[in-house]
Amino acid sequence: MKTASCSGAETPASMSALDHLFQNNRRWAAQKTLGDQGFFQRLAQQQSPQYFWIGCSDSRVPATEIVDLDPGQMFVHRNVANLARIADPNFGAALHFAVHALKVRHIIVVGHYGCGGVAAAMNAAGDNVVDRWIEPVRELASRHAESLTSLGTAERHDRLCELNVCSQVQRVASHPVVVEAWEVGQRLTIHGWIYSIENGLLNAVSVEVSETSRERTFSGPPDALQCQQPPLSKA
Repeated sequence: MKTASCSGAETPASMSALDHLFQNNRRWAAQKTLGDQGFFQRLAQQQSPQYFWIGCSDSRVPATEIVDLDPGQMFVHRNVANLARIADPNFGAALHFAVHALKVRHIIVVGHYGCGGVAAAMNAAGDNVVDRWIEPVRELASRHAESLTSLGTAERHDRLCELNVCSQVQRVASHPVVVEAWEVGQRLTIHGWIYSIENGLLNAVSVEVSETSRERTFSGPPDALQCQQPPLSKA
């Protein structure tokens, strides 16, 4: 088998350091069609997912795999520390497409314990693109400094991971795309979950927010949507 380079020249596939990934792909595609010959034909026609996943870029948190869904069943956006930044055009475009084009019913913000972005936000700010990106998490840690400082280092990191999920749920719920959808009667519920890499389990850490509950949920001061359940065990 030969592959084409960007220049148009063909090179033997065996020369590629990533040839094993092509082999994995062929095996995966064959397994998918083994019991369902029409799987990819149906997938090519359209996507109609019910869920929009906002997760971390961490390679240990594969969105569809940990909830056992097939391709086409969940629309996914990932970035460092699972942030829903209103000024981020990448996130905004994904949210707009999920809500207005795909008409998803559920938006799920998913953080995870052991998040490197959250850990970095617990340290002094630097001057690089990652530090600027995670500034909202650093600000969140500052607002909750009193409760966080009473915890040990590991517990403090876990708690900030949970608080970050809840904060992003609030950001999503106040995003103009979501508010507009609710105003026209679109059914849409926002969820906040946390994933434990240590055991592969998901847990909810935020109350669900919908059109009917949003005023009640956000009746308090800024940052009112905290983790209203106690910190959940990773076990």
